Amino acid sequence: MAIVARRYLVRGRVQGVGFRYFVERVAASSGLRGWVKNLDDGRVEVYAVGTPEQLSDLAGQLWRGPRWSEVRGVEEQAAEVVRLDGFGIRG
Repeated sequence: MAIVARRYLVRGRVQGVGFRYFVERVAASSGLRGWVKNLDDGRVEVYAVGTPEQLSDLAGQLWRGPRWSEVRGVEEQAAEVVRLDGFGIRG
């Protein structure tokens, strides 16, 4: 099965509501590798490596977010595959 990478930029009320921890839990439980971090402009950036099906599932979860979040948009971009171990929070 093909391994691909995606970069997601999530906007809305996504900082200060546990969004990064939500993404870390969802991605790790799906077997994805990568990271999630807050950006200075209020968005959250997610980099994930996995199968197209795993990434499609993640994208759906990004739109849902944790309980107190309010996702207003998810921009998805193809990205270069980087070898990483596990999934973690940066910054």
